Amino acid sequence: MAKQPETVSDNRGDRILAFMIAATVLLSIASFLAIIIGTGLGAGTDNGFSQGIWPTIFVLPLIGLPIGLILIIVLLVRTAVRRSRAAKGAGK
Repeated sequence: MAKQPETVSDNRGDRILAFMIAATVLLSIASFLAIIIGTGLGAGTDNGFSQGIWPTIFVLPLIGLPIGLILIIVLLVRTAVRRSRAAKGAGK
């Protein structure tokens, strides 16, 4: 019988990192949508966007999207390193 190839399973750290990426990007997209909807409803008239929670909503995508990109790169590097180590271990 042929030996079954071992699958590379994702570990807890990669899953946590993937959920962090999803949460960061989705929160930034939700902020974009809130800005678009708020502008359409007239919340920005008479300097309305400088009050309440609006300044935070405006800054959130500026911080969240670069963090999401960095986390994606970290996840890709972690996955590549893990698969490389698995391939080296299988070749012995």
